[in-house]
Amino acid sequence: MTSAPTIAGPRARHSGTDGPRSARGLRAAGPVILVLAALATLVWALAFGGGAAPLAIGDPGPIARWGLPIAKLFVNLSAAGMVGVLVTALFTLRSGDRAFDVALDTASISAAVFTMASAATGFLTFIDAFNPAIDAGPQFGAQLGRFLVETEVGRTWLITTIAGAALTVLTFAVRSWTATLFVAILAAATLVPMGTQGHSGEEAFHHEAMTALILHIIAAAVWLGGLLLMVIVRPLQTRDELPATLARYSSIALAAFVVVALSGTVRAAIGLREWSALLSPYGVILGVKIVALVALGLFGAWYRARLIGRLREDAASRSFWTLIAFELVLMGLASGAAAALARTPPPSPAALPFVETPAERLTGAPLPIELTPDRWLTAWNVDLLWAIVAGFAVFFYLAGVWRLRRRGDAWPVYRAIMWVAGWMLLVWVTGGVVNVYQDYLFSMHMVGHMLLTMAIPLLLVAGAPVTLAARAIRKRDDDTRGGREWILWAVHSPVARVLTHPFVAAGLFIGSLWVFYYTDLFRWSLYDHLGHEWMVAHFLLTGYLFVLSLIGIDPVPYRLPYPGRLLLLIGIMAMHAFFGIAIMMQEGLMIAEWFGSMGRTWGASPLEDQYMGGGIAWSIGEIPTLILAITVAIQWSRSDSRETKRRDRHADRTGDAELEAYNARLAALAEQDARTGS
Repeated sequence: MTSAPTIAGPRARHSGTDGPRSARGLRAAGPVILVLAALATLVWALAFGGGAAPLAIGDPGPIARWGLPIAKLFVNLSAAGMVGVLVTALFTLRSGDRAFDVALDTASISAAVFTMASAATGFLTFIDAFNPAIDAGPQFGAQLGRFLVETEVGRTWLITTIAGAALTVLTFAVRSWTATLFVAILAAATLVPMGTQGHSGEEAFHHEAMTALILHIIAAAVWLGGLLLMVIVRPLQTRDELPATLARYSSIALAAFVVVALSGTVRAAIGLREWSALLSPYGVILGVKIVALVALGLFGAWYRARLIGRLREDAASRSFWTLIAFELVLMGLASGAAAALARTPPPSPAALPFVETPAERLTGAPLPIELTPDRWLTAWNVDLLWAIVAGFAVFFYLAGVWRLRRRGDAWPVYRAIMWVAGWMLLVWVTGGVVNVYQDYLFSMHMVGHMLLTMAIPLLLVAGAPVTLAARAIRKRDDDTRGGREWILWAVHSPVARVLTHPFVAAGLFIGSLWVFYYTDLFRWSLYDHLGHEWMVAHFLLTGYLFVLSLIGIDPVPYRLPYPGRLLLLIGIMAMHAFFGIAIMMQEGLMIAEWFGSMGRTWGASPLEDQYMGGGIAWSIGEIPTLILAITVAIQWSRSDSRETKRRDRHADRTGDAELEAYNARLAALAEQDARTGS
């Protein structure tokens, strides 16, 4: 990938020359303000909460006790400079401009710092955990190597360091839209292993805590990194460009703030457990972080509503950049407190007699009570990731409908109802009774699978989200890319052309069943929460692509004619039914060490429950497929009716000219034949 040439037109030559000195000075001082505020807060919080206190036995020394949280702080700050800068640049800046190049250079520098800080964190974690004798001999190197390769925390920091090094090179090398997008996705994925480690604390609610922490880390990085980018590129933009850039960043920051607030609340509730814990050192440090984040959210809302639109005025501009400096201080407070919380033990509740059951050993949660009819409505264990995704999807969809109606355009009500119903069903599948019992009952797991891959996509495709986005989101005219531009780019990309092809979508849809259940992917989804989340996303996406290729109105490069669609659907129904029968005919238990080792004393036996799961895939799973077939038939009938009406209208406009010409041609041929015969 080659670097794009820098645009040297009038915009580039004159950008930033009219900015106030406070903005240009803040460009250099901003990162310093952030780091100093974060370090000061971290030192106070470690001293106050005892996170760096000497250990009675096996103390690793002050360098490890203080150096480890400081290294983690720099990991967090540089992650923001890496992920947040890339994401914000993709949605606010113009590829090829000097500001875009500076953003990528900033991300590259941040990735380099991230790499070094991650390596230091991994090394200090080894020292902190094992307290080895540090020397240059082979024994110490062998110990460090085993730690990095054989332990989970060691592998985490090894992978993170390697990914950071790769991102350092990639962010320096790329300059195009598409390459930057994929680098940003890789940068966000690099933060996921960090979230699997979590804060210091307990094993209870492990999956919920891990999901909340991953979301919290990524959203906070986007928020903070975007703010840094606004400070860095300010001198490179004119006063005419600046309000639009800041308004776009403020939208990103608002979404990130919502995710940070929700995930932080869940993580705090898991860490504290009791209201009285707020008075502990852990609770006080957490309170400092919460106050800083709430203040940041309020400041962001205020300058979005009051100052951004008046930035062309000198007084408003000076007030705005003074406010940004104060925001950097608050960001530093929150970052320092977050790093200290990772080293501060949360208060433990009163110890209770505890005997680990087989179910708790496998899943980390106690075995639920027997599944009764009322539990289908009352059993809940909400998956924060999909609850947030559903909330954003419903909000933005309804906002688009409201915008269309506000300007006088119509949008079918039933499409909005189908879209909302689809996401509500997803929340129920990922957070209701299905999520509560799917680890213990294969039949309940299959219920969730059938809904994810068939019922929910049927509702979402009917909502036509791409068509709504193309009509409702404002088109940008300054060569930057917003939501509308990125959605249309994705729809028309070569990858989308391949994935939405009817035969490819059908192959992914039916092939995923066999590959998932008859390989170790099924086992991975049970033992690893990240595998479970991948399973949900995969089946939801493959089901959506298949349904879209059959009945969607959103644009795709190619759809089969209606007879071909029905034939394809019939073939898929047959293979789907055969899959269910194959499971019913299984003589052994699938993942026997899991479903057969839960210690469950209620309900059907594991083998009988697996037989029920196959029956669900064979029978109940065919209901959405039948609805699909009926929908295709109805669309076929309506298409024929529309074609007939079109031809009738054409005949009315032309006075049946084509028919008369055809009849005249036949008469001429008949007359010619008569003359030839005579």
